Amino acid sequence: MNKPKLLDLFCGAGGAAVGYADAGFEVVGVDIALQPRYPYEFHQGDALTYPLDGFDVIHASPLCQGFTQMLNWNECHKEKYPNYIGAIRERFIATGKPYVIENVEGARDFLINPITLCGNMFGLRVYRHRLFECNFFLFAHSHIKHRIKAARSSQIAQPDEFWCPVGNFGQKDQAQRAMGIDWMKTTGSKDREIAQAIPPAYTRWIGEQLMDYIRSECQYE
Repeated sequence: MNKPKLLDLFCGAGGAAVGYADAGFEVVGVDIALQPRYPYEFHQGDALTYPLDGFDVIHASPLCQGFTQMLNWNECHKEKYPNYIGAIRERFIATGKPYVIENVEGARDFLINPITLCGNMFGLRVYRHRLFECNFFLFAHSHIKHRIKAARSSQIAQPDEFWCPVGNFGQKDQAQRAMGIDWMKTTGSKDREIAQAIPPAYTRWIGEQLMDYIRSECQYE
């Protein structure tokens, strides 16, 4: 059976991609910056203009920095990170294909009926809330109450803490394992691959439901 093709825009180092691939999709990534550790077919290009034809599903993780709490104190910095959610949605709707748009909690007002996923839902040692807007029916996941303390940003998590892998921090190998990742860069204080990634468990869970949707539409059997 041919695998459905999924286009992964603003792909970064491939956190979302691995989840979709585990769910059975053939994944192709696109990012404006070169991503040498992206684990699948990769093209360097602009997500706002990259051709969408030839794909069965489209995922995008537009720039989130302008929505994060860490930048709320500095409007000048937030202006460096434009809000592309509306423009991406218009492109996706025009295709008539299933799509997913992912972003941080601060982008909630710009997303349509998003669901929230959290690492605690999947047994991971991170909370890392992310929102997902979809144009197909998607079951929400029960949100387990946070009972374990999370380390502060840029701090190494203690054995009894969850990781908060943002900013510059040590033991990146442990941080990525806490998110179910094992292929990203773990050295270099300015590295942002792990800090910007989402756990693959999120998109595997979405991808499995998406695969059922595609099969129900008789596109793949």
